[in-house]
Amino acid sequence: MKTLTPLLSALAVFTVTAVAPATATTPTATEPAAMHATGHFDVKISPQTPDNPQARASGLARLSLDKQFHGDLDATSQGEMLGAGDGTTSGAYVALEKVSGKLHGRSGTFVLVHRALMVDGAPQEWTVVVVPGSGTGELAGLAGAMTITIAGGRHDYELAYTLPGR
Repeated sequence: MKTLTPLLSALAVFTVTAVAPATATTPTATEPAAMHATGHFDVKISPQTPDNPQARASGLARLSLDKQFHGDLDATSQGEMLGAGDGTTSGAYVALEKVSGKLHGRSGTFVLVHRALMVDGAPQEWTVVVVPGSGTGELAGLAGAMTITIAGGRHDYELAYTLPGR
C-alpha cells in the first residue's frame, strides 16, 4: 500500500460536510439550543509501525494524530487513524481522537469519530461526529458534528453542537 499522505492531501482541498444542523431552532424546555464553535487547529500526523502479526497482514496504514485547537475550542487531542487504498484516487480512512480542553469556557473531554471515502480522486461521505456519551466534566451530554476546511495549509473548524443546560 502506498502512503496515506496523498489521500490526506487530496481530502485537504475539499470541505468536510459533516452531519450537523444547518440552522439553530428554538429550543424547547427539554431540547438544548444549537451552538457553534469556530477556530483553527494545528495537526501532526505520524506514521506508526504495525505492532502485531494481524496488523502487519492487514496492509492498512496506521497513523497517530496530535492536535492543538485554537478559538472557541481551546484544547488538545490525540488519536489514531487507519487508512486503506492507493492514497491518490481511491481509499478510505477512519479515525478516533480524544479532545481535552475547554469549549466556550466549559472544561471536559469528548471523542470525535472520522470517516471518509475517496472515489476517483474526490472525497465522499466525509464526516466528523462527536461520539454519543463521550463528553465528560462540563461537556457531559455534548452532541454534534465538526466541519473542517483546509486551505493554504490552514485547518479551520466549525463545531455545531448541543449541550444540556446551555
